[in-house]
Amino acid sequence: MDTELILRVYPFFLQAAWVTVQLSVLTCALGLACGAVGAAMRLSRLAPLRWIAATYVSLFRGTPALIQVFILYFGGPQIGINLDAFAAGTIALGVNIGAYMTETIRGAIISVDRGQTEASRTLGMSRAQTMRKVILPQAARMMIRPLGVNINALIKGTALVAPISVIELTYTAQRFIGSTYKPFEMFFLAGLLYMAIIYVVGHAIKWLDRRAQIT
Repeated sequence: MDTELILRVYPFFLQAAWVTVQLSVLTCALGLACGAVGAAMRLSRLAPLRWIAATYVSLFRGTPALIQVFILYFGGPQIGINLDAFAAGTIALGVNIGAYMTETIRGAIISVDRGQTEASRTLGMSRAQTMRKVILPQAARMMIRPLGVNINALIKGTALVAPISVIELTYTAQRFIGSTYKPFEMFFLAGLLYMAIIYVVGHAIKWLDRRAQIT
């Protein structure tokens, strides 16, 4: 283990870790938005909306995320979509994780006891009021842990944008390997920083879950 080399390149890896954090936050926000819309469409009474959402989920869960990144970044210019590497990676990974979050959110909503829906309707609540005041608050508690799993997978999945030259942790490790010929040290340092990010996020999710169970 070349500790002197690790200390020398550590500042560059910290900068790359910050890029990874930014990428994770933006991708997670986009994924949650896609997941919420997708779940609403999957639960809609309108068959065309359900079909569109089901197609979206099947398409993005059934194909590799790396292929989706390549299609948007390299194939996008052919149809007039010109994005830089960071934007293309964020959108591709966000839409991809959104497909998983769609099913997570939908699963939490349909897990709420149907009797509560019937009771709410008996009390004169509309379908929208029942969803907003009764179903969603309970579903939100149940979806925290599964969404946390999605987010952890997303953070690790940010490594998939390295091939399009986004300067995040994996790309930085590969770049320094080319000049130092020390793959173990470089990937070891990158792995430690990924683990640190996931550790912080994991504790935040546990805290949210505990607060949700109390309230």
